[in-house]
Amino acid sequence: MKQVQVKSIESLARGLEVLQLIQAAGAVSLHDLHRMSGIPKASLLRILKTLAERGMIWQRILDDHYIPSYSLSELANRVDRETRLVEVASPVLEALTGEVKWPSVLAAPRLTCMEVIEANTPRSYFHHIPLGPLGFKINMLRSATGRAYIAYCEDAKREAILDALRRTGRKGDLMAAVPEMVAEAIAITREQGFGLRDADFGGSYDEGRASHDDGRDSVGVPIIVGYSTVGAINITWAKKVLPRAQAIERFVGPLQEAAREISEGLMEAQNSFTQQSAGQKKIAP
Repeated sequence: MKQVQVKSIESLARGLEVLQLIQAAGAVSLHDLHRMSGIPKASLLRILKTLAERGMIWQRILDDHYIPSYSLSELANRVDRETRLVEVASPVLEALTGEVKWPSVLAAPRLTCMEVIEANTPRSYFHHIPLGPLGFKINMLRSATGRAYIAYCEDAKREAILDALRRTGRKGDLMAAVPEMVAEAIAITREQGFGLRDADFGGSYDEGRASHDDGRDSVGVPIIVGYSTVGAINITWAKKVLPRAQAIERFVGPLQEAAREISEGLMEAQNSFTQQSAGQKKIAP
């Protein structure tokens, strides 16, 4: 993430520290907050008043303990896995483009397509190759990213995707109606350990290379967390600069390592969340 050279707001940091302590404890007294934070009680009372006025905490009458608001907890719970995926993947993608120079996207499944949810193009040496934008729909069966996902996602999800693709009526999804072609593409992707663009795919969702050719090629790999495939990342390059075989040799290793790093980061984040939730339940009154 780009570091902006400005000073942090100390009072905001203290307020967030107090909020985090209350969330971790579930219920906590003024005395214990003072002991845990080292913040003077007079300052704590101002912080607590502000947090209460903003609806982030409330004070229990029975023992005057401070408790995180239900609405804030619900909001935190709505921070879904995809948001966490982007948060974990962004610095990894930035490091990846610093290593390979070419740009990448992070994409998540949307049943009949993959959708761009992050891209490192602004950090790429070859930033003139625009990828995305956010929300851009990527063909599931013909793109490198889509093939990386569908080849490694759970069987039930794959069947649901293929069933939906057969019913879209879109020209770009016609391949789904040919089981032999789908099976071959999946088998090749699994054997290689990465996805490649279909020979006739030039970047357009529906059109072939004869009518639309962006002059690029891509390689994609899945992001697997436990038994679940949560998305895919790719690297895209200009075909006139690098032949496919040379690009594969150069990019697949760093791309797979980036996917592993994202997967590990997601697992660490999930474990941390689980432990924090368990701790809150244990000490809650």
